[in-house]
Amino acid sequence: EFRRVLFRSKAAPGSIHESAPKEWKEKELKRQAERIDGARSSKKRKTSSEDETGTLISPITMEGDMPQKKFYRQRAHCNPLSHNDSFSYPLRPNFMDWTIEHYPGWKTLPSFSDESKTPSEIALSSSVAPTVLDIGCGFGGLTVALATILPNEIILGMEIRAKVTEFVRLRLLALRREIPGSYQNANVLRTNSMKFLPNYFRKGSLQKIFFCFPDPHFKRKNHSRRIVSERLLSEYAYFLVPSGKLYAITDVKELHEWHVAKCDSHPLFERIVDEDELAQDPCVDAMITETEEGKKVARNGGNKYFAVYRRLIPSQQNWHVGNFF
Repeated sequence: EFRRVLFRSKAAPGSIHESAPKEWKEKELKRQAERIDGARSSKKRKTSSEDETGTLISPITMEGDMPQKKFYRQRAHCNPLSHNDSFSYPLRPNFMDWTIEHYPGWKTLPSFSDESKTPSEIALSSSVAPTVLDIGCGFGGLTVALATILPNEIILGMEIRAKVTEFVRLRLLALRREIPGSYQNANVLRTNSMKFLPNYFRKGSLQKIFFCFPDPHFKRKNHSRRIVSERLLSEYAYFLVPSGKLYAITDVKELHEWHVAKCDSHPLFERIVDEDELAQDPCVDAMITETEEGKKVARNGGNKYFAVYRRLIPSQQNWHVGNFF
């Protein structure tokens, strides 16, 4: 009755009828004023980059400070075959300069007085380039661990999600500030690894490639989105040096069986089954224990399934057309 009498008029919607009691008018005007003020303050919180005095608000995390994961969470699943977010990438690997933006503190400049090298060889050897990839690095647990486990290698985490990539970048900057001289050999790159690896890496330039807890893409129609496939394994073999290693781990048994089936059938890879060799490889333990997803699986009492494969050297390759079908 209050609302019916209050707005019973041919005037504009929301106007108050002049015959309504005074206390009703005051109550409704106060209600409208509170609603307008609330909407304005909510909009300001979402869109403004300044406070009440006009001073710019600082970012969530200043460079050099350790970021908090809660501010950088992002949906874990996306379609890498259709995901188009205007990625920038070099036309060829030799157009990519890793030194300035990614590894400014790395220490691998050769002696330019070496007369046995041609100018092109000197230029190639003097450039910094990743030798270990953590594809789908997530929040960077393994990338950070590998930086200390493999101090003479150059580690690159690759992630498709923008907010997660920024978290890893800030995390590494904070670690460098906290421990001067450390973690200079690790960085992160936002890209789509299923599409643009040939734009970044030369043939035989990688020592190790890691796939830790990738998206299982359970539906049969989405199996082409899986990061391990016949086509992509041929790419990985192209980038790996002879005897380079490919590591894969998951908590989904069906996906582990897929990894094993695809890698076993590929003519350029052989599985490492020697328990002593696996036990002596510190990267295996790091792959199992250091990733955020791996820690979550351990907390929940889940199982982890992993496999390690070696890139065959040319004399060991078993070429047969049937391997590819």
